[in-house]
Amino acid sequence: MKRLLWLILLTVVLVQGFAFGMQAAVNYPPDNTTVVIDSTNLPIVWIEVGGDSIMRKTRIGARMKVIHNGDGRLNYGDTVAHPGQRIDYEGYIALRYRGNSSFNLSPKKPYSFRTLEQPFEVSENKKKVSILGMAKDNNWALIAPYADKSMIRDLLAFEIARPWMEYTPQGRLCELYLDGTYYGVYVLCEVVSKGKHRLNLDDPGEEGDALTGGYLMEVDINDDITYVSKFHPVSTNGYPYNDRYIQFQYKEPDYDEMTPAQVAYIKQAIDEMESAFAASTFRDPIIGYRKYIDVTSFIDYQLVNELGHNVDAYRLSAKFYKRRDSEDPRFKMAIWDMNLAFGNARHNYGYSTSNWVYNNNPVLYQNGDYMIPFWWYKLSIDAAYIIERNARWVQYREGNVRSDRLMATIDSLANELTCCGAEARNSQAWPRWGVWVWPNQYVSTDFADEIAYIKNWLTERVEWMDKKMGYTPPDPPQPKPIKGDVNGDRQVTIADVNLLVDILLGQKVDKETMARADVNGDNEVTVADFSAIIDIIIGASA
Repeated sequence: MKRLLWLILLTVVLVQGFAFGMQAAVNYPPDNTTVVIDSTNLPIVWIEVGGDSIMRKTRIGARMKVIHNGDGRLNYGDTVAHPGQRIDYEGYIALRYRGNSSFNLSPKKPYSFRTLEQPFEVSENKKKVSILGMAKDNNWALIAPYADKSMIRDLLAFEIARPWMEYTPQGRLCELYLDGTYYGVYVLCEVVSKGKHRLNLDDPGEEGDALTGGYLMEVDINDDITYVSKFHPVSTNGYPYNDRYIQFQYKEPDYDEMTPAQVAYIKQAIDEMESAFAASTFRDPIIGYRKYIDVTSFIDYQLVNELGHNVDAYRLSAKFYKRRDSEDPRFKMAIWDMNLAFGNARHNYGYSTSNWVYNNNPVLYQNGDYMIPFWWYKLSIDAAYIIERNARWVQYREGNVRSDRLMATIDSLANELTCCGAEARNSQAWPRWGVWVWPNQYVSTDFADEIAYIKNWLTERVEWMDKKMGYTPPDPPQPKPIKGDVNGDRQVTIADVNLLVDILLGQKVDKETMARADVNGDNEVTVADFSAIIDIIIGASA
């Protein structure tokens, strides 16, 4: 009897295991698998895995084709009815899932892929290619905006950072088919990595100057091989949390490819940088932290993340890199992973427009979350750094973060998604409007509502940061007066004639209206102005 029960149990386990395997093989399809593209302004990405299961850590072989007929031209999903479309890229790739929370907490999965010379099963030799106008490389990502219902937050952050930082990834909105099923809007994106057109880091050598660079590290969770900092995170008054730690992941080179000398060197370099921050002389411009970090790079990283009030800033996906000493011995920062920024997250005050993210350690400690390195506290109490940061903010606000330019960037990105129906198709595949999705602070009713929320949130955030950093934006330029526009409605019509007649008959008006009524510019309002406005209207009609 016991043996029979064990056989039944084993059968159930095997059947369930088979079912789970079958579920994995369908590769997390969207809620609605019947959506198709007729035509779109966005590039169309086709990936074929032949029904194989895409894995989290291990890459599998796949083929990819990208259709892009050019900016301003439509791309068609039916390649039989529309032959001869421009193939931007077609070839072999090595594909896997990527991401942490974006993978674990979202049904719409992001991908990492490498472009290959030959099929993955034959050779894993990588091939550098240009995709959608982005510079040649072999390391790419397909970001899957899901919790970010606007689908533009990462790209918005990149556009804010681009004029200021040494390297900021390029990304292109696209629509994805996987094994013939429509998977929605993605961002085909460069990743922060070494490469001639990216960080352009030399391979580190074994000794001398060659040993000193280049390296890419990341403050992140401990899901990979990490190096634990010797210094604990601190509270807002500098009190150390001695039971909490900061982990650094090795990104370039990969830890498995590093020699003992290289591992020892980058550990020592980080130790020296952190020790300079921890020392009582940390403010000293010669022997303090400035010897070890590119201050402007750290300021830019901070301003972009604080502008977005990125709940993950400083502590997750916080990438920093180092070149060879002969080129530049200082650590620099790079922007990545801002899909939970711009008011998107309700946890850890992510929604707030009126506090600094770098002060979040008390709530992070209370919530048992990953914490912010102590460097950022030390920077916040250095008056010289604050002066430089505030001056840099002025440059931002008089550049691409000027309010009208910021709103125009949002409008441009949003228009890419709405002008030919990409957002609508994505919403059919992944219905989310009016539904709370982790970790949304605001539950938007539709795409326009989400974009309006981002704009309103950013307006409040910019105003708060202006006050904190002592910046007063100039009054917006006043539009040039229109001759003959007596009532101030920015047009010259019969309504202006009627108002001018009333003024000539003795109607009292304010000074601004009276000034506009002086159509001929002789500093008085007379019948001559009536003749002048009639000439304007007749001329306009002609």
